Amino acid sequence: MKQDLPNIPGPIGVFDSGYGGLTILKQIRGVLPEYDYIYLGDNARTPYGTRSFEVVYEFTRQAVTKLFEMGCHLVILACNTASAKALRSIQINDLPKIDPSRRVLGVIRPTVESIGEITHSRHVGVLATDGTIKSESYPLEIHKLFPDIIVSGEACPMWVPLVENNEANSTGADYFIKKNIDQLLNKDKLIDTVILGCTHYPLLLPKIQRFIPENIQLVTQGEYVATSLQNYLQRHPEIDKKCTKGSTTQFCTSEAKDKFTESAFVFLNEVISVQRVLLE
Repeated sequence: MKQDLPNIPGPIGVFDSGYGGLTILKQIRGVLPEYDYIYLGDNARTPYGTRSFEVVYEFTRQAVTKLFEMGCHLVILACNTASAKALRSIQINDLPKIDPSRRVLGVIRPTVESIGEITHSRHVGVLATDGTIKSESYPLEIHKLFPDIIVSGEACPMWVPLVENNEANSTGADYFIKKNIDQLLNKDKLIDTVILGCTHYPLLLPKIQRFIPENIQLVTQGEYVATSLQNYLQRHPEIDKKCTKGSTTQFCTSEAKDKFTESAFVFLNEVISVQRVLLE
């Protein structure tokens, strides 16, 4: 497979199962505007949050391979479920066979690295999809760096559908958002920091802030992922030189183009052009 991949410099790939990764892309472009990007959304098979480890791994591997074929040497999994269920397997098992010089990074580790300086009580909550919570990726990664921090998680199965059906600002969303926040905080009264462990959740931020106590620090991922990527490229000039810098972004989806364009406007507040790709 390695010899079939383009060896010339190319864009940075950003992958998500749906639209949520656009919040990560937006932050990355804000910090690193000079680079070229390809955003790929597997919208035809979203959501990933309820799928098995095996299926998420297979779908994510297909997407990463597609981005490699499109010229990317570095791919960001801008999806918590893919980062939780597929990243390690791809890094350990697939990259050595595909091309050991290419890199795939996730969104969980950069978020976790910031937590130690934010929490004072050392009690942290995570709001995320069912798949991310069940994977226990956040407590596992947090305990690697900060063994003393106590982590509680709460799955929020309705939050992604609220965003993707453009109901983020509806009064109906209040019930589900308040319910999940209350359930998380009831698990541990000492929580002083809450990670929004899904890339869709920043679009719910106004409502989340309404129902979460003011003394609790909310951690959204985009800024930490963007800063971490900036630092990564500075530390790895051999990867940086394989990333082209023309300030362009190409959008791809496995679903209908018009649907993606309409929904992407909600996340980016800009009109984009998109091409459909097949993942297999």
